[in-house]
Amino acid sequence: MDTLFRIADASASGILYFMAFLSVASVAIMIERYFALKKVGAQSMGMARGFRSVIESQDLSQIKSLSENTTSLEGRALGYGINYVNKHGINGLDELFNSFKTIERPTLEKNLNVLGTIASNAPYVGLLGTVMGIMKAFNDLAGASAQQGGNEVVMAGIAHALVSTAIGLAVAIPAVVAFNFFQKKVGNVLSNIDAARDLCLVYTKSRKV
Repeated sequence: MDTLFRIADASASGILYFMAFLSVASVAIMIERYFALKKVGAQSMGMARGFRSVIESQDLSQIKSLSENTTSLEGRALGYGINYVNKHGINGLDELFNSFKTIERPTLEKNLNVLGTIASNAPYVGLLGTVMGIMKAFNDLAGASAQQGGNEVVMAGIAHALVSTAIGLAVAIPAVVAFNFFQKKVGNVLSNIDAARDLCLVYTKSRKV
């Protein structure tokens, strides 16, 4: 039992430092993903407007122009698709686009798994710190004399322990919001690639009419 209390005493402060590390890592990932996906998202929105223009005007010649925009993922996918159907026909086009998404997804979702892990586990790490802190507080109470004010000792220890839970929530909440935001951004890009595939089919079939 004494060993357990010594571990709790050492862990109470160590977990706070660990939470600080998670906070720094979370913020670093959020900043990196924000700027990376901001550029991709701007290009994707431009392509989405182009796709909408094709649908509204039904001017299929625009599809060829959009496929020449190699700076965007959707443009490159569309270019690969048109080149593929010119050489091999429609069969296998779905697989080509699915392979393209599979290749590009890890780049789009870089470090999001780490951010999601921090978001889901930071509260539990904070709770562990609180439990360890409370164990330390009661151990200090057991060793305190009447003159030292036992109630003051345990209350101060519990107040310190609850800081871990608060920090855990403070780390987790922004991480959850950012994770969902970035996943939405990635989902929009992948949906636009699906739209590029469909327009590629429209373009190919229109040329055969």
